[in-house]
Amino acid sequence: MESLQRYTLKEVAKQNGTDGNRIWIVLHDMVYDVTDYINKHPGGPELVEEYAGQDATRGFDDFGHSSDAKRLLKTFLIGELADEDKMSCRRKNVSRHNVESSKTRSGRSRFLSILCGKCTT
Repeated sequence: MESLQRYTLKEVAKQNGTDGNRIWIVLHDMVYDVTDYINKHPGGPELVEEYAGQDATRGFDDFGHSSDAKRLLKTFLIGELADEDKMSCRRKNVSRHNVESSKTRSGRSRFLSILCGKCTT
């Protein structure tokens, strides 16, 4: 199997259709150039433009595209996300951020409870 070109989310973000750039979207960690398809999209180009240069996985899955649409999508595949930008890594980073953020909040709460003696949350 041929190895696919890898792109970062930052590179994908530049391909948002503005200033003559192509339109790329990410679906399930794979990168698609949908520039030539956007005006053929049955729901209209606006639906695709909304996700130009971004991860469109949630919107794509929420709509429930047909198997024909998924087959057609394969013709626009140009690469995959770099490992550090794949969904599993992003989830880990979000979880880590949430844990660090909650530590900060709980530390602040302890400080306030010591300071005023009434704050407990």
